[in-house]
Amino acid sequence: MVIIGSGIAGLSAAVYAARGDHAPLVIEGGEPGGQLTLTTDVENYPGFPEGISGPELIQNMKQQATRFGAELSHGVVEHLNTDGRPFTIHLTSGETLTADAVIAASGASARTLGVPGEEELMGFGLSTCATCDGAFFRDEEIMVVGGGDAAMEEAVFLTKFASTVYIVHRREEFRAEQIWIDRVMELVDDGEIDLILNTEVTELHGTDEAGLEAVTLVSHPEGHPTAKLDDSATETERFDVGAVFYAIGHIPNTDYLDDTQVQTDDEGYLITAGGRGGGQTATGVPGLFGAGDVVDHHYQQAATAGGMGVQAALDVDAYLQDVGAESERAPAPADD
Repeated sequence: MVIIGSGIAGLSAAVYAARGDHAPLVIEGGEPGGQLTLTTDVENYPGFPEGISGPELIQNMKQQATRFGAELSHGVVEHLNTDGRPFTIHLTSGETLTADAVIAASGASARTLGVPGEEELMGFGLSTCATCDGAFFRDEEIMVVGGGDAAMEEAVFLTKFASTVYIVHRREEFRAEQIWIDRVMELVDDGEIDLILNTEVTELHGTDEAGLEAVTLVSHPEGHPTAKLDDSATETERFDVGAVFYAIGHIPNTDYLDDTQVQTDDEGYLITAGGRGGGQTATGVPGLFGAGDVVDHHYQQAATAGGMGVQAALDVDAYLQDVGAESERAPAPADD
């Protein structure tokens, strides 16, 4: 049994699979620990009333999984071959593994802008999860970057904490559903949200000690200003702000499943069986299961990812028992 990914979903699956005597191998991936390792403090994961750092939570879960017999391996999956049984797993190192069952828990990566200061300030004033980190910036001026449903939802949520929420969007029109736009506009009228339209963030300023302090904004009256930097109508300013939240979408990490029979939606998220009974995490490929943010494009919380990892481990256990029972059946006697 192989688990692809070492975030909350993968490690939760590993704990249950190891306790189920399956000795799972966890392939850690290019970002061991997943997105949670970018979060300095986690206060909404059940069982930690004083909070816990993301890296510490991941490390604790690794120790728990290995205590019961899971094995962790550094590596990145390049391709999963599901044509035969057992599955064949090809790593970028050139190593090849086989598995009777696989849990895809490779997560989703938050889209970023790729601007200067981003890497240094992620987790120090820059975040991709308002529900995870919003409470750390109480009474601060907070900026949300994006124009879709996620940006509207995060901006509305952040008004609980911020003195003012600024929504920065590169166009004049939002892509969000009208119901979200209406909610935001009500808060604009109330003075809780300010709109900064036809504008893009091009740089983040601050240090990991002091945190994020300001951003550089460029604007153009016709939108998409970074494509018009040489235009005389483009303006640049430094804007002081206490925190920035990106809400420009996620990219599910499913490239290694290209050319397989597994089904994904239009954005690349795995499609699993769902329902109310067992086997909810099964994909359309027998023996391949999905858990966490690689499946869930809605909640994307550590606790929900952990729960889905548990479901996947239990589904794999049932699947392997069924496969074992089938292989142990005696062949029918020959008809002479």
